[in-house]
Amino acid sequence: MTAPMRIAMWSGPRNLSTALMRSFGNRADTFVTDEPYYGAFLRTSGADHPMRDQVIAAMDCDWTSVARTLAGPVPDGSAIWYQKHMWHHMVGPIGHGDFAGFTHAFLIRAPERMIASYLRKREVAAFEDFGLDRQADFFAREADRLGRAPPVVDAGDILADPAATLAALCAALGIAFDAAMLAWPAGRRATDGPWAPHWYQKVEASTGFGAPESDGAALPGAARRLAERCRPYYERLAAHRVGAAPCAQP
Repeated sequence: MTAPMRIAMWSGPRNLSTALMRSFGNRADTFVTDEPYYGAFLRTSGADHPMRDQVIAAMDCDWTSVARTLAGPVPDGSAIWYQKHMWHHMVGPIGHGDFAGFTHAFLIRAPERMIASYLRKREVAAFEDFGLDRQADFFAREADRLGRAPPVVDAGDILADPAATLAALCAALGIAFDAAMLAWPAGRRATDGPWAPHWYQKVEASTGFGAPESDGAALPGAARRLAERCRPYYERLAAHRVGAAPCAQP
């Protein structure tokens, strides 16, 4: 029997990550998992996130138990297991060396747009909420292991040309592009995390990727300074992104 392909897609919040999970989840050959370490992160860090108690109660919050599950059988026997991860969640004992056999990819978004979207859901944002420094470090470790850059995809490129960008991402992952990735039924999924009622209203109403992002994202002073702090990490990964769209700009 052929071993399943495990795709670990590393992202920060508000990076189009749930829409991309919808896209992969609409493939007939793919099972998706939504932020499996979120509960462990909340219990370990004490972070005061929306729906914190409900998330902890609903999830496996043991780091090593989650890791075993993700390395075990695919729940529905699919050939591909797409796992949506947030690097800022990884505050426990699980690190880069605990993902043997996984195919890693990285989802990024221009910091101004990422932060503007985040502030529509929470009143304040901090550098630690996005984990970009840790994502860049993980990217460098994976590039060293592979001897080449792992796949990077930009949310702005996906919105500008979903078909071309997803085809390039699939090629970089070593899987066939499936046109079913471009549209999906509206609604919630059984695979959505328990935090969906707070965060997923827009994606639940969606049936595909939205319109291309407009130029510019006006931010107040503190948020603008946060974006400037995030930008070097974004640019480090953006230099390796797949697809042919021009580099996303603030």
